[in-house]
Amino acid sequence: MQTVAVIGAGTMGHGIAQVFAMANYDVTLVDASEAALDKGLAAVVRNLDKGVDRGKVTEEQRTSTLARLSGAADLADAVEDADLVIEAVPESLQLKQSLFTHAQASAPDSAIFATNTSSLSVAKIAGVLDDPSRVIGMHFFNPVHIMALLEVVVGEDTRDDVLSAVKTAGERIGKEVIVVRDSPGFATSRLGVCLGMEAIRMVEEGVASPADIDKAMVLGYRHPIGPLKLTDLVGLDVRMAIGEYLAKELGNDAFTPPQLMREMVAAGNVGKKSGKGFFDWSAS
Repeated sequence: MQTVAVIGAGTMGHGIAQVFAMANYDVTLVDASEAALDKGLAAVVRNLDKGVDRGKVTEEQRTSTLARLSGAADLADAVEDADLVIEAVPESLQLKQSLFTHAQASAPDSAIFATNTSSLSVAKIAGVLDDPSRVIGMHFFNPVHIMALLEVVVGEDTRDDVLSAVKTAGERIGKEVIVVRDSPGFATSRLGVCLGMEAIRMVEEGVASPADIDKAMVLGYRHPIGPLKLTDLVGLDVRMAIGEYLAKELGNDAFTPPQLMREMVAAGNVGKKSGKGFFDWSAS
């Protein structure tokens, strides 16, 4: 694989595009919204500039990465020569299915289709395609250019050669790859969301402050970030939707979003992207 199309220029999409371009892939970042596309490409430039300032990225790496990255508004043009098509759009089964349906009309028959879903069924996303065997999950973590993990999710029809190719690509972009079966929440969301919901219930019950709950997990269990700060970074609205989905699919109330979470989402306090969640992000 050499040519990659990333659909969706949001937080995850632009990060995925960046790491592939930094690993010498030719990358097209696609978004129907010109404003979102410009914002995503600008975010890549900021990330690279910060890397240069901190001595983690050379000027040559910055220049070559940007030279291999382009933006596009037309999905068909972006995927027509792609070896790998990655969707990184919001967690809507219908949206992901629709994008893949449109992409298959223009992408090569040999192209691998990967979904960045954090919880939805890979098999259901793949079910709309003529060849579901070329679909696989590539679950990245935010911020993509920093987080080391890539969770590869094998659907019931995913071919062995597709898995092999994606594992190789994951290693090439510098990720530690784990392989999981297509089950609700996979490994990471199933564990992470459950922990996050319990942390929110503890805040709701007045057990401890958000800062102290997070500190307990960081210092007591060596988590790199606390569950409430992570919820802020992911977005309370996003995690609430995942929690509702997992509670239904797994029949487990541990994933049911607490009332406090619902109230915060209704008030627009969804985390870093809104400036406020369990923590104040207004200065970020």
